[in-house]
Amino acid sequence: MKATEAKLLDFLKKSPQFVIPIYQRSYSWTEKECRQLWDDIVRTGGNDAVFAHFVGSIVYIEKGLSNLTSHEPMLVIDGQQRLTTVTLLIAALARALGDIEPVDGFSPRKLRHYYLLNPEEDGDRRYKLLLSQTDKDSLIAIVGGNEQPKEPSLRVTANFALFETWIAECKSNLAAVCKGLAKLIVVDVMLSRDQDNPQLIFESMNSTGRELSQADLIRNFILMGLKPQLQTQLYQQFWRPIEVDFGQEAYSAYFDSFMRHYLTVKTGDIPNVREVYEAFKAYARLPATAQAGIEALVKDIRNFARYFCAMALDAKKDTELKRAFHDLRELKVDVAYPFLLDMYCDYARGVLTEQDFLAAVRLIEAYVFRRAICAIPTNSLNKTFATFAKSLKKDRYLESIQAHWLGLPSYRRFPNDDEFQRDLQTRDLYNFPRRSYWLRRLENHERRERVQVDEFTIEHILPQNENLSPAWQKALGPHWQHIQETWLHTLGNLTLTGYNSEYSDRPFTEKRDMAGGFKESPLKLNASLGQCEQWNEEAIKERAVKLANMATHVWKAPSLSTEIMAAYSSKAALAASGYSINDHPNLLASPMRELFAAFRKEVLALDPCVVEEFLKLYVAYKAETNFVDVVPQAKRLRLSLNMAFTEISDPKNLCKDVSGIGRWGNGDIEVGLASLDELPYVMGLVRQSLERQMGNGGV
Repeated sequence: MKATEAKLLDFLKKSPQFVIPIYQRSYSWTEKECRQLWDDIVRTGGNDAVFAHFVGSIVYIEKGLSNLTSHEPMLVIDGQQRLTTVTLLIAALARALGDIEPVDGFSPRKLRHYYLLNPEEDGDRRYKLLLSQTDKDSLIAIVGGNEQPKEPSLRVTANFALFETWIAECKSNLAAVCKGLAKLIVVDVMLSRDQDNPQLIFESMNSTGRELSQADLIRNFILMGLKPQLQTQLYQQFWRPIEVDFGQEAYSAYFDSFMRHYLTVKTGDIPNVREVYEAFKAYARLPATAQAGIEALVKDIRNFARYFCAMALDAKKDTELKRAFHDLRELKVDVAYPFLLDMYCDYARGVLTEQDFLAAVRLIEAYVFRRAICAIPTNSLNKTFATFAKSLKKDRYLESIQAHWLGLPSYRRFPNDDEFQRDLQTRDLYNFPRRSYWLRRLENHERRERVQVDEFTIEHILPQNENLSPAWQKALGPHWQHIQETWLHTLGNLTLTGYNSEYSDRPFTEKRDMAGGFKESPLKLNASLGQCEQWNEEAIKERAVKLANMATHVWKAPSLSTEIMAAYSSKAALAASGYSINDHPNLLASPMRELFAAFRKEVLALDPCVVEEFLKLYVAYKAETNFVDVVPQAKRLRLSLNMAFTEISDPKNLCKDVSGIGRWGNGDIEVGLASLDELPYVMGLVRQSLERQMGNGGV
């Protein structure tokens, strides 16, 4: 490595060409970064007491071996954002100057020939800076003064327009801009192809611009170390189509999330948002992944990216699946994407039929919506979907999906019809997030001619006005204030209309009978209102019951026969172990019998999902899996808590770290229970293990 200080303009002038390798991210600076650079240039250029302004480093490596008769382009490892932005500024300045030269060396011709072009060269070699595929044609068009390509780079064109605007506003002070450019200093870092590792250097660089995304790091990790021919092949065949499918803006916004979901599918673990790159490197270095080869890995990523775009970015063309994915996006069910990706892969391979795939997507939608209506905490959803596919029988795909949902423990349950209907009737749905979603789904259920809900507004049949008219007070009765407060924003009192302003606070009969009123409404949600004689508490509750019953068909719960469920029952499987309390003599004799009975009662009361399993050498208590195991001893119960020792809160220091030590039971923590007096404190420790399991990977 050779590093020297250099003036940026001199650096550009002496260099034949800089090329951004295909593995580098696209140009990504926004107005914020451009404005900071512009302000620094103008401020520095307008102050003769400031002689230089440092803007970072340019790290590059020779593309090939140079000789006396040719100069090879330089591949930029770090500094693309600064080089591109300064190039755009110089191009805008060259256009704005016309025939003037405000500062010696800053005529339009010199700016172009020194810093933008190699005037004696042809083709790509004519340009001082060549960007990667997404941005290349747009920058060439700007530098060459040509028309933009059909699909221009959004960031390149937007930032060039910014500089044109700022230069026009600074027309009387262009000398300061020129002087400021001349004062820009960089560290010129040239790497040795034989001695330096570009990947390690790239990872260790701290850019002064926009932080590299996890996706940027992953792409570079995959492509940077390959031979140029293979690098180009994999980029053109697999990675470039990924970028095209996502689109310029969505690639920046969604690709990191996609890679997190992809790794969850592949490993079963949910990577930390900030550690996706490290998780990917670990996955890429697994023996099975490494043995398959880099091409197989990139191809697999490309396939899963196609599935993700179909679901998350509205790229699916099939009407029913497209609608189902749209409804999921409205609910913002990002946590379901690992399971959805896994199913989409099976669907693409023909393992899962389209009809069953659609039914499974609708079950996910119903699961999430029902839980939201029933106000069930969401902190288990990540893990629910991350591990869902592991429980399926692919030869009975949809059946096993339904069975898995029906067998989930209480905190992850699929709310049944009774629970859903009860809470749906009383929930404040007007202030419910994404309220247009549930109204649209109710209105369009089993409709062939779908209604565009966005064209309507939400109508409170019983008005929101706290000062209800005498007619409304009379209709509701002496407790009208309580009725309004209780039922105003609930299911029975809400509907859709195109006549919201006309309805205003009119009495119900006027809303019903007026032109465009409920009697004439073409909406299914208003069908019963045209026949309703009065609007009071009973009418609201009656309509809520009807709509809640309809909702159970819109958001269907899974349903399987008792015989089928018996084959999937985890409790039946547990009972098949064949062991019982009689196989543990220490639990049959006092005082351990009384102590175990008290402990057992407390543990099973923690949550209805807790299951007890007697094994040969210990007793296991499970939710997702074992959270506490009991090894019966003559004078105490030795408990194993299934969590890391560093995670336990144990003020009395009763817990022992047994990680790496052979023990019956699961987990890194051992704690003894020898008397009933210790039970309340020990149960506090046990509860931590259960809650960690139930809340693992919260959303």
